[in-house]
Formats: sequence, C-alpha cells, structure tokens
Amino acid sequence: MTATANVSDRSALIVIDVQESFRQTAEWSEEDVPAFKRAILRLDAGAREAGVPVVHIFHVGKGQPFRKESGFVKPLDWLPGNPAVVFEKHTHNAFTDTGLDLWLRRQRIDHLVITGIRTEQCCETTTRVASDIGYAVDYVTEATLTFPMTHTGSGQTYSSADIKARTELVLQDRFARISTADDVLSSWQTLNAK
Repeated sequence: MTATANVSDRSALIVIDVQESFRQTAEWSEEDVPAFKRAILRLDAGAREAGVPVVHIFHVGKGQPFRKESGFVKPLDWLPGNPAVVFEKHTHNAFTDTGLDLWLRRQRIDHLVITGIRTEQCCETTTRVASDIGYAVDYVTEATLTFPMTHTGSGQTYSSADIKARTELVLQDRFARISTADDVLSSWQTLNAK
C-alpha cells in the first residue's frame, strides 16, 4: 500500500528515544547532533504553535544505560518539556504494550510525524507498525539520528548518511512519505492559517 500522508489537524509529532541513555553508549557521536537538534526543535515549536500534540517515547531496557535505575531514561537536556503525553516502550516500536495506539485513537489522530533516535531501528520500526495499523506517516529523516555501523560479515562500515538513505529507500511509498522539516512546518502553518 502506498502511503500518501498529509499533515492534518489530526496529526501528532512523535519524538522517539531522544534520551540521555544514548549519550552513555559507545556508538554515541556528536557529529550529526547539531542538525538533528535543529530539526527536532523546529518541529516541536511548530507543532505546539499549530496545536499539534507532541508525544515523547522513551526506551526502557534491560541493559545499562536503558534501565530505569540508571537515571538516564530521561530527555536529552535540550529537548523541550511538557509534551502532551509520555510513553515508555520495551520493544523497538512505540506501539507494543505502551498505550500509544489507544491514546492516539482517543484523540482521533490518524497521521503521525516520526522523529527521534535511531533512524533505522526504533524510528523505522515504529513507522512500519504505524502504517500497518492504519496511520498515515510522514518520516522526517533530518529529525532522526543514527550512528555508523559495521557489518559483521563483510566488515564494511556504513555511515549515518548511508543508513538514512537505506531507511528512506525501504520506507518511501510503502510505509511513509519521506518529508523534510520544512514540508511538515509548511503544512502546519497552512493548517494554522485556516
């Protein structure tokens, strides 16, 4: 099924795993953080201005630093507070056993704007599940963050840009519309002007 998502007054901004836990991991790199941060902050401000709910999702896992007891399962220090709602997840997608789907349906939301950490993991998986259960999705790659990965079989290292390009390839027109922050903000401004 081809996704033809359009930002509507029934949208939500989903911010996945933008949490301190990642700063404690070996793969953390600040290289792409400034652009990612700018995109997230612009979308957060635009969503709030347009009356679009901002939803924060945090990953709670068994290993440090994703355990609740670690003290790192909290927003990165620059992420604005006071979202409409916060959910904790224990899987790669933001829907399984979190209550997110029920909350969205009760709010009559049918369109999601996906952002967060990691591009190819929790953001991509959430996008796939969202599409499968009936949501229209805009995937904002510039508002996602990932880190280089090395293939264990070939030894080839894939850059963050490589991983983002691959994620766009597999999501586009199957599970989501690939959008820029400007695309989404423009749609919200148009919505706000009505």
